[in-house]
Amino acid sequence: MTTTKYIFVTGGVTSSLGKGIIAASLAKLLQAQGYRTTIQKLDPYINIDPGTLNPYEHGECYVTDDGAETDLDLGHYERFLNVPTSQSNNVTTGRIYQSVIDKERRGEFLGKTVQVIPHITDEIKHRVQILGQTGDYDIVITEIGGTVGDIESLPYIEAVRQLKWDLGESNAIVIHLTLIPYLSAAGELKTKPTQHSVKTLMESGVMADVLVCRTEHELPDEIRHKLAKFCNVRPEAVIQSIDASTIYDVPNLMLEQGLDKVVLKKLMLKSIAPDLTQWNQFLTRHKNPKGEVIIGLIGKYVELQDSYKSILEAFIHAGAENEVKVQIESIHSEYITEKNAGKKLKHLHGVLVAPGFGERGIEGKIAAVRYVREHNIPFLGICLGMQMAVIEYARNVLGLQDANSTEMDETTTNPVIDLMESQKDVINKGGTMRLGSWDCQLIEGSTAKNIYGTSIVKERHRHRYEFNNGFKQQLEASGMKATGLNPETGLVEIIEIPSHNWFVAVQYHPEYKSTVANPHPLFVAFVKAALNYKN
Repeated sequence: MTTTKYIFVTGGVTSSLGKGIIAASLAKLLQAQGYRTTIQKLDPYINIDPGTLNPYEHGECYVTDDGAETDLDLGHYERFLNVPTSQSNNVTTGRIYQSVIDKERRGEFLGKTVQVIPHITDEIKHRVQILGQTGDYDIVITEIGGTVGDIESLPYIEAVRQLKWDLGESNAIVIHLTLIPYLSAAGELKTKPTQHSVKTLMESGVMADVLVCRTEHELPDEIRHKLAKFCNVRPEAVIQSIDASTIYDVPNLMLEQGLDKVVLKKLMLKSIAPDLTQWNQFLTRHKNPKGEVIIGLIGKYVELQDSYKSILEAFIHAGAENEVKVQIESIHSEYITEKNAGKKLKHLHGVLVAPGFGERGIEGKIAAVRYVREHNIPFLGICLGMQMAVIEYARNVLGLQDANSTEMDETTTNPVIDLMESQKDVINKGGTMRLGSWDCQLIEGSTAKNIYGTSIVKERHRHRYEFNNGFKQQLEASGMKATGLNPETGLVEIIEIPSHNWFVAVQYHPEYKSTVANPHPLFVAFVKAALNYKN
């Protein structure tokens, strides 16, 4: 019998109820009681990974240390648990089917007809148990993407049914997250959608062990008992998840509701009072700021906040560390010009130019960089943001008028940003960028070295284009310094302008590594610089 316990989190009634936050909050409570816990996400779309998905379609693509392009929920998992995730923590239907088809082509099924059951479900079960079989975890929480009743989720629900049977009742349980809508005209909370959702789950042979009910209003005892009766759960296993002011409140709300106790009892594990001291210290600082700074987020996808989820969360962590509220002002780069940049940016205490791909909104980003450089406003550039800073400097300080990236203009005579050598023969778009964690050596005396306090750092990447070292000497002679380099390839990872108040741009994505327990030092320093600028 397995020693690892498995918890499956399903969703019903509607999408976007926050399965990832509930999973991460429960994991935090279990971790705070000494249980080695991890979370994985099963996504029912047929893409191999989210790497080729438009941010408008799916939010940001989160990248792990080992180079997996994953769902943004993995960012929540890392931010809550302060434990790195990996390729094994995110599985898609595309990856499942690709693996089964590859096995069929190799003849591994001995002439059998390949079917959803058992071949697809067996592959899902195998993927679900990879993390548990490492011996590194006591509890593995698996979030099933989508909503119960969706056609694409059916193989996953069937795999859960089989796993519950295979592993035994005390080794695998199901938490079903559902919605209790409030009808204002009737002045009533309605349980019928939840009843139908649980019924749909039961029709697939899966019984929910715990119900977590998203609601805008307190659930009275009579509704809890009604749900318990109709949905075959104990009254104490009907958990209220009321709307919170911040996602970081949810672990405490789940603790008050006794979610961890119910779960541990069902898994036949010991429950003790979780140690949330550090978590609550963070919350206290976050909720009681001593000041405020306004940071401009210049991007191409600002209409959808999930496109920059990790950046927004990193600012929350850095704000709490500096005991200030970071007010983010999202500004669409398409609408910034040389003429209106001052009007849009002069009131800001700091500006971040965000990552992205493609030509749209590029000139607006360059105009924004020029304004903050010339007006000494603290600046942080990330990935494409760093590339824009290099292009702006080359154009307006070096006088290379057509300086550009070959991503935007293949014919430029001054390609200060160019396609990486290793990318020039790459044809496929999915999973082929420079991905994952890479070393960066910091130059002595630089702002970056002072911020990190160490000579070598590891940061996560997601890009195809890089600083063209053919222009390095020229740029450094005029005042822009390369202060972080990959020791193996010489790739420029960080640029700074020492004469500026605070001007740092990085080729990597520091936001991916910021957690509640360890706010990223670059964001902490940037917020501090913004506060100093304001004062």
